Amino acid sequence: MRIELAQIAIRDGVKEPNLEKVLDYIGKADTAGGTDLVVFPESTLCGFPSADKVAGVAEPWDGPGISAVRSAAKQRGVAVAVGYAEAADGAFYNTSTLIDKDGDVVLQYRKTHLWPTDKGVVAAGNRLPTAMWKGRRVGLIICYDIEFPETARALARQGAELLIVTDGNMDPLGPVHSRALAARAMENQMFVVMTNRTGTGASGMTFPGESTLVDPMGNTVAVAGKDEGVLAVEIDWTLLKKSREQYDYLRDARIQYSLRDHDGFVEIE
Repeated sequence: MRIELAQIAIRDGVKEPNLEKVLDYIGKADTAGGTDLVVFPESTLCGFPSADKVAGVAEPWDGPGISAVRSAAKQRGVAVAVGYAEAADGAFYNTSTLIDKDGDVVLQYRKTHLWPTDKGVVAAGNRLPTAMWKGRRVGLIICYDIEFPETARALARQGAELLIVTDGNMDPLGPVHSRALAARAMENQMFVVMTNRTGTGASGMTFPGESTLVDPMGNTVAVAGKDEGVLAVEIDWTLLKKSREQYDYLRDARIQYSLRDHDGFVEIE
């Protein structure tokens, strides 16, 4: 499996320039070279909106921005993971979605763990879903979620083999997520890919990039620098089987978390 980590600079509180950039990167995806998926950062289509701007940039899951991304994915024949501000049920959510190469939404996730600047702007989700994609079970989480072991474990309990992280981690906290990515991959024996934003946000925060692929043993396979651009990574699925040959953390664990399992997702109580 070949994945492009589209590490881009994002403008906060607006939609048009971000959408234009996303569509451009999708259009340039190296499908001839075998790219299966393009992963963008957290809240890609609108950046981090303030409480007074979120209503103006949020849209439903079938809104114009996501519809444009779906059309571009179908036209290019590549899957896309992208973030946006979702308007649903009278609330707003920090949401990321996985769209397949036919333009269909196969996985929709609302951020469950809100960073301080999320609070008062978006509501927290309460479901940790997975989906089958290209014969593999995939999970999706957002930024601060990666710092909680229970998120990735809830997805692993459903059989997730690949964890996609859309990230918006700022300086000087880059090393926090580097360590968390390795831990989540190792303790659940799954692949983890993370795409972080780069550049400077509206509040003056800077974002270090450092988009990453980690293997099921917790080894960093590839990591980007701080500049805008694409890091293409290859997933060797034979490493998944190798990581579980002698031990299986999920099977051997004696402590179970208080999470309610449903058909297709785990719910936070």
